[in-house]
Amino acid sequence: MTTRQRRSRLPRSGDRARAPWCPILLTVAATLMIVSVGHVAATEVVDPDVALAFGALIAFGELARMMMPGNREVAPISTAAALGYAMLLDVEGRPAGHGAVQVVAVMALGMIAGALPHLAVNRPPQAAAMARRLLAGALVAFAYRPLADVLWASTDHGRPGGQWWLVLATMVALAAVALLADMLVAAVLRAERVRTALPVAVRDELRIAGPLAAAVGASGILLALASHGMGLVALLVFAAPLLVTQVAFRKYAGIRATYLQTVRALARVPEVGGYVDHGHSRRVSRLAVAVGRELGMSEPELLELEYAALMHDIGQLSLADPIPGGATVFAEPAQARRIAELGAEVIRKTGVLDRVAEIVRLQCDPPGPEVPPASRIIKVANAYDDLVGASADRNRSAAALERLRAGSGEEYDPVVVEAMATVVARRRRG
Repeated sequence: MTTRQRRSRLPRSGDRARAPWCPILLTVAATLMIVSVGHVAATEVVDPDVALAFGALIAFGELARMMMPGNREVAPISTAAALGYAMLLDVEGRPAGHGAVQVVAVMALGMIAGALPHLAVNRPPQAAAMARRLLAGALVAFAYRPLADVLWASTDHGRPGGQWWLVLATMVALAAVALLADMLVAAVLRAERVRTALPVAVRDELRIAGPLAAAVGASGILLALASHGMGLVALLVFAAPLLVTQVAFRKYAGIRATYLQTVRALARVPEVGGYVDHGHSRRVSRLAVAVGRELGMSEPELLELEYAALMHDIGQLSLADPIPGGATVFAEPAQARRIAELGAEVIRKTGVLDRVAEIVRLQCDPPGPEVPPASRIIKVANAYDDLVGASADRNRSAAALERLRAGSGEEYDPVVVEAMATVVARRRRG
């Protein structure tokens, strides 16, 4: 396989200039919050009972916030309540007269109230995530509230014969735009934080957060429309399905966290048994994931890569005579391949990590079209750590990289080797 062909399969994300988007986001959100709360405090609150009900639901949603895979903080109920209040036309036939500034103020106060209990137990929310939720709701509010009177008139003042389809179409369009904008901002922040390519971050955000965002948008629209006939009772009725969805997502996140903890525990067995150096598996895992990000791998691919890198040496438990230091880079190719195959068999016994087992099985093969990118990455990361270990000696690191470059093409994938060099250089810069 030529270098050009391998390069097409493993695209480099490259060194990317990164603007401080997070401070900008927080500054905009804080300014909007202060201005809106100050304005509402200086004027009369329109429909205080409605504002209090939606504000309480937003606070409850912030209190019940959860973490999704990838350290993503979400508050589905809070976001749905904010969208519902922003798009509210009437409550039991009584037109909603609040403006966009009041919507933002109610959102801000509700979020603060819901965050206070978490702060009291030293579990502060992610400031950027809260800022994104506030700005997404504000986007809908400032786009929708000026149209509220026109849309109310189009429904013949709430009568059955009115043009409700126009109201629904407007709500769907604005909610979709706001939630897509929120996911785009989240992707920009994630690309900045974990140093990955923006297109990869956007793709991951749409895949992971997209389904929940769709449920949130639909719930917000239902809250706004159901208030026409059901009044404020609609807040309880239509927030319940979203709560069930949130519980399901929480369980999924818990299962994923349990998998990772179990894999990390298994990865320590060769270390405890003295087959490999202490910390070797963790270092290889971190290096491999960093290289995978540099090459533009998606989050699901990175998760499999992390699992495989953590357990790549578990096959050494079968050795009667351990390799000195567990450094398979010095082992005979046949022995290293046998270790990989035995490790893959152990992983395959779990019944749920077959793809990870295949990555581990092929980690010692020469680079080729049949060898997945994750296997090629682990081979390079393992060889580098076998040569350098926990040492911070730059000369030792440079010598290891030169050795890997000397074996590029036949033994190691040159694209992966250069990505490793980029990661190592970045770590040296701090």
